[in-house]
Amino acid sequence: MLIETVPVGPLQVNCYLVGCPVTRQALVIDPGDEGERLLQLLQSLELKLKLVVNTHAHFDHVGGNAVLVAQPGVELLLHPDDLPLLGRATAQAAAYGLQATPSPQPTRLVREGDRIECGSLGFDVLHLPGHSPGGICLVGHGHLFAGDVLFAGSVGRTDLPGGNHQQLIDGIRRKLLPLPGTTIVHPGHGPDTTIEAEKLYNPFVA
Repeated sequence: MLIETVPVGPLQVNCYLVGCPVTRQALVIDPGDEGERLLQLLQSLELKLKLVVNTHAHFDHVGGNAVLVAQPGVELLLHPDDLPLLGRATAQAAAYGLQATPSPQPTRLVREGDRIECGSLGFDVLHLPGHSPGGICLVGHGHLFAGDVLFAGSVGRTDLPGGNHQQLIDGIRRKLLPLPGTTIVHPGHGPDTTIEAEKLYNPFVA
């Protein structure tokens, strides 16, 4: 599996380009900004974009949706509980003195237990609300794409509208910490980590 981490936008969101080595099909996780740059990178890697997945709909994770989804045959995936957030992306950004390109509506809604497939790759959807109502993580092939749920040594903020701290912590403990310790965690911001490291050292969930 090919994984390219691309920090994008003023908040430096980790956008992930994930490619199937067999079919060269790719999914893009959390294109928060710089859609044209992401398209150029996909082209340079000889990857064919098939899916765009938003782990949640805060403005810093969806700003590149419009450019990518405008490509022929590309689907946009989101949990239904974050649809209201998606429609308020520009207002969210304005509250921080920033701008965000409005996102198109998702072409597919995903929920807990769904499986997202791209070429020979497959990822299970875990619903982990608390940072946002419709926050999801994707797990497969020894990797966890955690969005703003779990970070190296920290967790997602829960003081935004729709946040719930205890709900977030409970979800992490029930659904993420039982994963194999060697699972590589790719968070929405900051460096990669592992489940084992977070079990040992993360003060919020250890």
